Amino acid sequence: MLEAIDLTKRYEDGELALDGLTFKVEPGEIFCMFGANGAGKTTTINLFLNFIPATSGTALIESIDVAKDPLKAKRHVSFVSENVMLYGNFTAIQNLDYFSRLAGKRHLVKKDFAEVLERVGLQKEAFDRRIKNFSKGMRQKLGIAIALVKNAPNVLLDEPTSGLDPQSGREFLEILVQMRDQGKSVFMSTHDIFRAKLIADRIGFMRKGRLVMMKTAAELAHEDLTDLYIQYMEQQPGAAAVPQAGM
Repeated sequence: MLEAIDLTKRYEDGELALDGLTFKVEPGEIFCMFGANGAGKTTTINLFLNFIPATSGTALIESIDVAKDPLKAKRHVSFVSENVMLYGNFTAIQNLDYFSRLAGKRHLVKKDFAEVLERVGLQKEAFDRRIKNFSKGMRQKLGIAIALVKNAPNVLLDEPTSGLDPQSGREFLEILVQMRDQGKSVFMSTHDIFRAKLIADRIGFMRKGRLVMMKTAAELAHEDLTDLYIQYMEQQPGAAAVPQAGM
């Protein structure tokens, strides 16, 4: 489970990036967060990963306060970023081996890595190639494979479909649905409204660090998500955030 409780971040220059953000992602749920660049989506993820400190409030992973016990919290979460950081002189298999060992998965062999790479749609001829010449989409697939190998109960994704072609994007959505069906909590920051609506159990809109809308898939079934997004993004400054009780 992932939970933000009154999470606030004000940077040194005075910018208020998050303003009392509260939400919960339950096991077996995909929660997709939308917002314009600068809305606070990536800041939220960075706080969960303890990459930056919160000004106030709490981020919890499996009820572990990430600020108080970051190493323990990180054992329970996988992360895929928009720009996956990998070792260019390593092959795809070598990267997967290295990051799986960091995650404590030391019993895996090359066959296991090959199966995961096939699952995310990386072509077989790329398995033993150095990744410094990989396309962004190929690097993204490898990043997803690393998250799968870690097999954590919670998954954080920051624009994970960036750089994926339509077929790869569809395959990726299938992987997310499988994760949800395995009982994982999935939080995805995205601009991809069409793909998110296909899989999300709940959707939230962020604006200037505040959660201004949260609805379930059932509540959005007959909504035009693009029109709804534009409506909320054009709210006047100071418009009330959504009620946060019970999230």
